[in-house]
Amino acid sequence: MYNDRDYYSRPYYPNRPIYTPYDYPYWVDMPMYSPDYWRKAIPLRDYGPEPFVVNIEQATLQNDNFRIALWTGEHLQLTLMSIDVGEDIGLEMHPDVDQFIRIEQGQGLVMMGDDKDNLYYRRRVYEDYAILIPAGKWHNLINTGRVPLKLYSIYAPPEHPRGTVHETKEDAQQHHK
Repeated sequence: MYNDRDYYSRPYYPNRPIYTPYDYPYWVDMPMYSPDYWRKAIPLRDYGPEPFVVNIEQATLQNDNFRIALWTGEHLQLTLMSIDVGEDIGLEMHPDVDQFIRIEQGQGLVMMGDDKDNLYYRRRVYEDYAILIPAGKWHNLINTGRVPLKLYSIYAPPEHPRGTVHETKEDAQQHHK
């Protein structure tokens, strides 16, 4: 084979790199493209209460379940959600739980209030928006976009049983009764 200097100085190599630490082009070791390659990277299950590190954006975008608990500890819980087009989380209130939501994909309308019949606080939300819901506030989030609304939610303390998986909104409603 050619040494680096000889290989990169060939006239048919149009984009000669200024510097490379490799003896061959870096893309030789890259995996073949597969549309589902990244889906295999993070098995979605409840990893709590053990220490855990995750690419939260990747895990959130990968999730197709209505709700899945990704980590449940004694004082905190992380769930992933995927809300279908035109669907909503459902009107709810957590009397003793503060909630944080971050939108990773899509757009929606968040509504909050002190009474379920008076949701006076309304805001449009998009990718990269965060929503903070104080304990005792009625709230709902409606997907107003054209793609599934992908988000993650942090509850303090945990709201759902460890290992919760709700594939659909109907599953979530049945388990919540």
